[in-house]
Formats: sequence, C-alpha cells, structure tokens
Amino acid sequence: MQLSLPQRLCLLCHTVDEGTVELVNVQGRGQLLRAAALHELALAEHLSVEGEKVRRRGTGPTGDAFLAEVWHDLPADSPKSWLPFVHHKAATAAKPVREQLVAAGVITVERQKKLGVLPFDRVHVKDPRQVLDLQRGVRDAVLRNTGPAAVPADELTTAVFAAEVEVPSVFTAKDRREHRDTLTALAAYYDESMVPGLRKALRDAYLSSRAVGGGWGA
Repeated sequence: MQLSLPQRLCLLCHTVDEGTVELVNVQGRGQLLRAAALHELALAEHLSVEGEKVRRRGTGPTGDAFLAEVWHDLPADSPKSWLPFVHHKAATAAKPVREQLVAAGVITVERQKKLGVLPFDRVHVKDPRQVLDLQRGVRDAVLRNTGPAAVPADELTTAVFAAEVEVPSVFTAKDRREHRDTLTALAAYYDESMVPGLRKALRDAYLSSRAVGGGWGA
C-alpha cells in the first residue's frame, strides 16, 4: 500500500526500539502533518500558489479525508499566507492520520493509564523495518550530498520537512549541525522548485509552538 506523505511523516516520528511515539519525537508533529497535506494538495493542483500565498482550487481531493479537511480550510477566493493553514488546527492533525494508519494495518493503538490515572494512547508500529527504511531513505538523501537536483522529490521533501521541525528520530542536533550546508541547499531547492513559501511557514509554525511547548497533536 502506498502511504501518503502525511502518513509517512507520522511514521517517521516513531522510535524504532520500542515502536512507540515519545514526546521528544512529536514536538511540532501537527504542523508537520498539515504541511505535508498542503504539499500533496499543491502537487495534485488542488490549490493555487500565488507568490507566497495560497488558495484552494477545483472541487478538492477525494479518497483521503485528511487531505480534504485541509483543503476545505483554504480560502476559495483571495489568496492568503501559508502560515495559518499550517499552524491552526495543528493540535487535531495527528488523530485522523493515525486513524488512517490503523485502518491500513500499519500501527495499533492501545489505550493505557499513566500512574493508573492519566489516560494516554500507546502506539505500536507493526513492522519496525518500515520505519527504519523510511528513516534510512531520508537520511541518505542528506548524507549522499549529491546535490538537490539528484535527490528524488519525495525524499527531498521528507528530509526538508523533518529537518525544519527537528524530528530527532531522523536527524539529531549533531546531524543538523554537521550537514547544515546540505540541508540549506535542499531547503532552497524546495523553495525554488516545488512549493514556494510552504517550508518557511512550517518552520515559523514550529518555532512558534515550540516556545510554548505545543504543536504535537492529540
């Protein structure tokens, strides 16, 4: 089964050792998933990018409820900045994507109680190799350092987005420091050749939520 970009990025936020989501790995996850949905909508021409602003076009996507939800949030007439459509509703973005992964048989969710009182969902990845393969592909896109034009578009986008929200299961702080020039080149290529304005909005939304410790979603 071909997973959508939001679904793949949701998986990338999982640790592999225990197959669970840890808080350190999901900071900014909601913004990450909404940006991924907007990226897919742009590639499918369900939205119009005008300068660094966006509006929806056509009748919207079918077959993916999360993409449709994000599309409906966009303005139909006057284009507006990317930022509110990445940032607003970030806290509710993870749940529908996670439900898609459950329906696809990729993960299971077990309701538990912390200290026997506080309820929380423990997420288990059914096939850790799937997560490892995703992480390896994204890291290789950076470590190969072959130049942005030689990196497959999907791997480039995933690497850029994961770096912008500092997903540590993909890139550690040391990775980001050592490969700063490569990541900067990939980000610039994304801005120029793919979806202008979206990456910067993702970064701004992440930094805004990080300051108050939010943005990972329910």
